[in-house]
Amino acid sequence: MHTDVQTRRQALAALSGSLALPSLLSACAGAEPNAPGVLQASVPPAPGREFRAAWVAVVDNIDWPSHPGVSAESLRAEIASLLDHAAATGLNALIVQVRASADAIYPSAHDPWCEFLTGRSGQPPPGRIDPLEVWIDGAHERGLDFHAWFNPFRARHHKAKLPDAPSHVTNRSPAIVRQYGQLKWLDPGEPASHDEAMRAVLDVVRRYDIDGVHIDDYFYPYPEDGKAFDDARTFGAYQRTGGNLSRSDWRRRNVDTFVSRLYREVKGANAKLLVGISPFGIWRPGYPRGVTGLDAYEALAGDARKWMREGWADYFSPQLYWPRDSKGQPFGPLLDWWLEQNTKGRHVWPGLYASRVEASGGWSPAEIAGQVQLMRTRPGCSGHVHFSLKAIARDHQGLGAQLRDVVYAAPSIAPASSWLGIEAPPAPSVRASRRAGAITVTIEGSPARRWAVGVESAAGWELRIFPGTRRSLTLGPAESDDARAIAVAGVGPSGALGAWGHAAL
Repeated sequence: MHTDVQTRRQALAALSGSLALPSLLSACAGAEPNAPGVLQASVPPAPGREFRAAWVAVVDNIDWPSHPGVSAESLRAEIASLLDHAAATGLNALIVQVRASADAIYPSAHDPWCEFLTGRSGQPPPGRIDPLEVWIDGAHERGLDFHAWFNPFRARHHKAKLPDAPSHVTNRSPAIVRQYGQLKWLDPGEPASHDEAMRAVLDVVRRYDIDGVHIDDYFYPYPEDGKAFDDARTFGAYQRTGGNLSRSDWRRRNVDTFVSRLYREVKGANAKLLVGISPFGIWRPGYPRGVTGLDAYEALAGDARKWMREGWADYFSPQLYWPRDSKGQPFGPLLDWWLEQNTKGRHVWPGLYASRVEASGGWSPAEIAGQVQLMRTRPGCSGHVHFSLKAIARDHQGLGAQLRDVVYAAPSIAPASSWLGIEAPPAPSVRASRRAGAITVTIEGSPARRWAVGVESAAGWELRIFPGTRRSLTLGPAESDDARAIAVAGVGPSGALGAWGHAAL
C-alpha cells in the first residue's frame, strides 16, 4: 500500500469497528504456547471484514481474453496480469465467468469450448492449457477467493460469429432451445434445461478447488422490442396436466425451482462453498416508493425477494448500477430496501457499475468510492462486487489508484458465513527470526485460504493478510524495526478465522 503505518492502522480500526470477533480473546487465552517466550496476554485485532470482488466477463471478450484465439502464453499472461491488478488494488475475490452460453472455459465431457475463448465453439485452446485451473491457482497464490460464474439458461450470445459445435446443446438437444431475437435460450420451463445447467455446475464443483458458485440475472431473457418468449409448448404441457398458475407465476415457479435446486445440490456436493446470486437491482417498480425501471419480477421471472427470504443463497449482489443522485433509481434507498428483505441474515454484497467510470462522459471514481463509503454505514452490508475488473485494471480516471490507496487502504478478509457451521482452522505453529533487518516467519499446520499476520511493537499491532499458499513470509525492515512478537491465524473456507499461533522475537 502507499500509505504510512499510522494511516493503515486508523483505516483498519474504522473498518473493523463492531465487526471484530469477540471470541478471539477467549480462544487465544486458552491456546498453548508454540514458541518459547510467547506473549499470550496480547492478541492482534480481528481483521477487517469486507468482501471486495470484481466480475470477470468472458462473453464478448469484455474482460478476458483480450480476443478469441490467443496463444496459451498470452492466455496465461493475461490471467496473471488481471490477477496482479486485483490483488494490488486490494480486492480479495474474483467472480469469473466459466459458462457464458452453454459452453466452457475448461475441458468438459459435455459442453464445448467457448468461442470467445478459442475463436470457434468446441475448439480447444492451444498448448493443452486448462484456463480455469490457471485462474484458480493464480487467484489462490495471490490470496484471492475464486467464484465460478455460470449463466444457466443462455445458449447463444448475439456476438457469437461461428456455428455452434456439434456437442453444443443447440445441436445436441434442440428441442429445449428457443430462439429469442438474436439470442438462443434454454427454456426454463423444460426440466432438461435445469439438468443441463446443473450438470455443468456440479462438474466444476467436484473437479476444481473453487470457493463459490455464482449466477447472475439472466433467467428468462431481457425483453426485446415487445417480442414474446416462445414457451407456449411447455406452458401448454403444464396446463394439460392440470396446472392452474398464470404464465407469469408459472415462469417464476420454474426459476424458483432452479434457484432452490442450485443451492441444495451445490451444498450437497461441497457444503463449504458459497452460493451467490446477482439479481437485477430493481425487484419491482415502486419498491421502494418512487423507484422506476424494469420489472425483473415480471420480465425476467426473477423473484429475488423470495430467494432472500427463503435463504436460497449465501450472498446476494443486487446490481445497483445507478449513481447516488439518480431520481428514479436512487442508490441509497434501493440499498436499504434490499437490506430490509434479508430476513435470513445472509450476506448482501451489491454490484457496483465500475465500468461507467471508463465510459465517455461517465462517472468519476468519486462516485464508486462514495457508494462504497455509503455501504459501510449500513449494518448488514458487508461488501460489494465491481462490474467489471477491466475498469479497475486499466485505472480509468485513476479508479484503480483511488481504490488501492484510499478505499482499500486497510486489509480485509471476506465476512464469515456462520450459518454454514464450518470449523475454523486450528492455531498454526509459528516460528519467527530476525536477520539483516527483516523478519522471517515460518508457518506449519492445517492449510488455510489466507493467513492473518500480526506484528506487535510498542505502538501496538500491525495486521497484514497473506495468501494461504505461502508457508514462509518475509516482513521488511519497516515492519521489523521494533517488533517483539508475531501472531498468525488461518482463514478457512467460508471466512472462518482460526485461533492465533504466536512466536516471540
